[in-house]
Amino acid sequence: MSKILIIEDEAAIRRVLVKILTEENAQYQVEEAEDGLQGIEKIKNNDYDLVLCDIKLPKMDGVEVLEAAKKIKPETTFVMISGHGDLETAVQTMRLGAFDYISKPPDLNRLLNTVRIAVDTKKLVTENTILKKKVSKNYEMIGESPAISKIKSMIDKVAQTDARVLITGPNGTGKELVAHWLHQKSERSSGPMVEVNCAAIPSELIESELFGHVKGAFTSAVKDREGKFEAANKGTIFLDEIGDMSLSAQAKVLRALQESKVSRVGIDKDIKVDVRVIAATNKNLKEEIEAGKFREDLYHRLAVILIEVPALNDRREDIPLLIEFFTSKISEEQGSTQKKFMPKAISLLQKYDWTGNIRELRNVVERLIILGGDEVSEEDVKLFASK
Repeated sequence: MSKILIIEDEAAIRRVLVKILTEENAQYQVEEAEDGLQGIEKIKNNDYDLVLCDIKLPKMDGVEVLEAAKKIKPETTFVMISGHGDLETAVQTMRLGAFDYISKPPDLNRLLNTVRIAVDTKKLVTENTILKKKVSKNYEMIGESPAISKIKSMIDKVAQTDARVLITGPNGTGKELVAHWLHQKSERSSGPMVEVNCAAIPSELIESELFGHVKGAFTSAVKDREGKFEAANKGTIFLDEIGDMSLSAQAKVLRALQESKVSRVGIDKDIKVDVRVIAATNKNLKEEIEAGKFREDLYHRLAVILIEVPALNDRREDIPLLIEFFTSKISEEQGSTQKKFMPKAISLLQKYDWTGNIRELRNVVERLIILGGDEVSEEDVKLFASK
């Protein structure tokens, strides 16, 4: 069912438009408004797939209705209805976000074709929005504990903004999953997500890795190379283990955040970048600041939103769900029949001290699938899951 609103002050024209549209498609649910103010009230209180709006209206003209509606519900599709003298204004409404305009008296075929295309386009936009909110199975965050539910709720709120996020938590808790959720649920999801493990790059190379270099900048720089910030343009850069970054690199990252510009090693030329920054660390950055190992100004730039990922020992109620997820995933990867974990086996695993967190749990589940019986028992856990 497609909801259509007709905003038109002439009752005869409204009646004709309602008749034409409902006879064309029984799935069109058509409502009416006789002036601009009434139209805006209806738009506030309903979600329409299409609004057919006259330009010359009492109380509030069509241009004002369009501008107000785009602020309230920017996704609403508008087709303007224009008299002969309104054509210039009708063209102007296209620049304000109208989908199209139809001249009075409307040509029947043109009207129906425009309505059909506008409604179909709105459906595609809606479907695309829904798909954007779905996250790849490779980066699913499994769990229903209060801590994980809180993180999922935060992600839904923060993902649609460009706010920088600092993710903290012990190794193996899934900080990178949070980063991927933030990217895939954002408007930047069609752009790149570039991951940088700051702990894995030698300190003398980190600046070149992040910001690029020009030929001859140092001995091994045999050609120009773009950095990770440039590669992430229009997308997201994920700075994992940022607590291990050198102070000199931190200064350059701070400048990139302040000015949205980077410069390659070996040249002073600035390169404009449009990048959302997400960072993660397993360190206590406030302690690192006290020790002089991390810049306080960079911390405050990064921690606009702070997401703390709990240790697995603090969310034991999620362990049965995680076991089920890993069992299914590992069986699929190995092309084998999915094994069942007996209740006592799961209960025993819930009592373990998971110092390695989710990463360790996955390894143990894989070991039990390979070495355990057809049904993984409590004895299997005692034999093969020991530390």
